[in-house]
Amino acid sequence: MKALILAAGKGTRLMPLSRDCPKPMLPILDRPVLECLIEQLAKHGVDQIVINTSYLASEIEGYFASGRRFGVELAFSYEGYEADGQLHDTPLGSAGTIRQIQKHSGFFDDTFLVLCGDALIDLDLTALVAAHHQAGALATLALSRIAPEKCSQYGVALLDDTGRIMAFQEKPKFGEAQSDLVNTGVYVFEPEILKYIPEKTPYDLGSDVFPQLARDGQALYGAEIPFNWVDIGRVSDYYAVQMDAICGNVPAVPRPGREIAPNVFVGANTRFDPRRCHIQGPIVIADSVTIEDGATLIGPLWIGRGAHIERGAHIERSLVFDYTRVGSQASLIEMLASGRWCACKDGLTIDPIASDIPWVLADSRTQLAPIYHREQHFLAQLDQFEPLAIGQQ
Repeated sequence: MKALILAAGKGTRLMPLSRDCPKPMLPILDRPVLECLIEQLAKHGVDQIVINTSYLASEIEGYFASGRRFGVELAFSYEGYEADGQLHDTPLGSAGTIRQIQKHSGFFDDTFLVLCGDALIDLDLTALVAAHHQAGALATLALSRIAPEKCSQYGVALLDDTGRIMAFQEKPKFGEAQSDLVNTGVYVFEPEILKYIPEKTPYDLGSDVFPQLARDGQALYGAEIPFNWVDIGRVSDYYAVQMDAICGNVPAVPRPGREIAPNVFVGANTRFDPRRCHIQGPIVIADSVTIEDGATLIGPLWIGRGAHIERGAHIERSLVFDYTRVGSQASLIEMLASGRWCACKDGLTIDPIASDIPWVLADSRTQLAPIYHREQHFLAQLDQFEPLAIGQQ
């Protein structure tokens, strides 16, 4: 069986996390979301997969290559062009991507799956395809029932008694949703779906194709098969799923490393003496990390590969990304931190360089002298001032 994974988007709602990393490549602990999706497809008999790319395409293509180590054949479909030594994005839309691939090779010659590349799922895809065939559907959408207050973030499907989708509400205002069944971005199609995708124009499945099929009374069905669906569309979503993974609550992503203390997992080539630090699990520490004596680490906490945590740093309920140096005077609580940016769990972003705090957060591969120079300069400036007496104006 064949499948398409949509992975071309810029992930603007996930900035700054997606500044240097395409959204489907964001790690859940040590595994990209896209890797989990490919393994889920292979588990259900999908053996040929096309991934459409555009933004930071080389990051995806370089990591997955031929796909052999995942037991599948992988190919890539790039949306864009090269000019003057630069790659330029040319978005085709989710439906336009299907048209481009079909025009190129006729890839979609039987029932096929389409998945969005920015969510973790444990859906029984075999059961979904079976429901699609049983209904005689042209297109089947995997639907999930969510809390009514969250419906404004998604496309809401309105079904009749047979499971046919009669209409859609795209991100209805709070309190106006007519259903609590939402589109999860997992689809089954027959090749005839190509008839509804015009050539030479960007076209989208959710906003163009599906509403047209519903209006025309075509065999568009929704299947509600219980499954765990974790959308990482926003920084707060990503933070929440990482916290769950650190606690061991995401079966698709087991905690890596050795458990050197209760709920404390450590990767290879890491310098860390838990007896000389204040620690409280759950904590997951990647490989080649340096944690100096006297650091305070309180979970749920994830520290990425090559990070350096200095003596006296306090990190609590946070995510520290690869190759991040956390300075001795840092106090990170419910933060997502790297040497290039720092964000609160709700997405509020701080630029360490623009904020003149690279002595708090920096790239761990940067030489020490430039980092400490700013701190020493800052402290020297403080020494020039006389202490302010209490009550002095």
